[in-house]
Amino acid sequence: MTTTLTKNVFQFLNQLEQNNDRDWFNAHKDTFKSIEKEVKQFNTHVFNLLNTHDDVDKLKLFRIYRDVRFSKNKQPYKTHFGCSFNRVKPKLRGGYYIHIQPNNQSFIATGFWDPNKDDLFRIRKEFEMDDEDIRAILKDKEFASIWGNFKGDELKTAPKGFDKSHPAIDLIRRKQFIFTKEFSDQEVLSPDFITTIDQAFKAIRPFFDLMSDILTTDLNGQSIID
Repeated sequence: MTTTLTKNVFQFLNQLEQNNDRDWFNAHKDTFKSIEKEVKQFNTHVFNLLNTHDDVDKLKLFRIYRDVRFSKNKQPYKTHFGCSFNRVKPKLRGGYYIHIQPNNQSFIATGFWDPNKDDLFRIRKEFEMDDEDIRAILKDKEFASIWGNFKGDELKTAPKGFDKSHPAIDLIRRKQFIFTKEFSDQEVLSPDFITTIDQAFKAIRPFFDLMSDILTTDLNGQSIID
């Protein structure tokens, strides 16, 4: 099973960026299938590594085909490979993502991309009541050295029903709770890349443990799952 990505992945994606049309793609369909297989094998190995220290039940390699129906960009193909990994619900929350794109645009991400209305309210209420645990995680030296601080969308002011002067308003106004880590092309092609990914995903565990606990209990700390 592939544990190291080859330069062929970046070469194909660079060529696709320069020839983003159906005629070229169809003429190079066999090459694409070979590259896609390599990337899927790599991500399958990541999936197996994740399951040595977490419970992940689904790997999804996103299709190369773009949905252009509602987009101004009518190019038919993506110029990257994306793969997500879902933790076992409802007990475990959060997810992992790997983005492979040439010209130093690759990254990994983790956290909560699009929490639903109820989950977002529950997270905000938790941080309103007590932000000590999340602050401790964010300030941890090892955690911060790998992931830094939250990325993602946030409100400009307090959400409805929350005090804009609350000490945790920087957390409360967040709409997403995402962490990202970027990589150069050289790093992606390194034999150590897969280990780096696994170690980074392993380091996110304290955050996932806290958020899973929050999202599986009510405001009194009582379980809301069977």
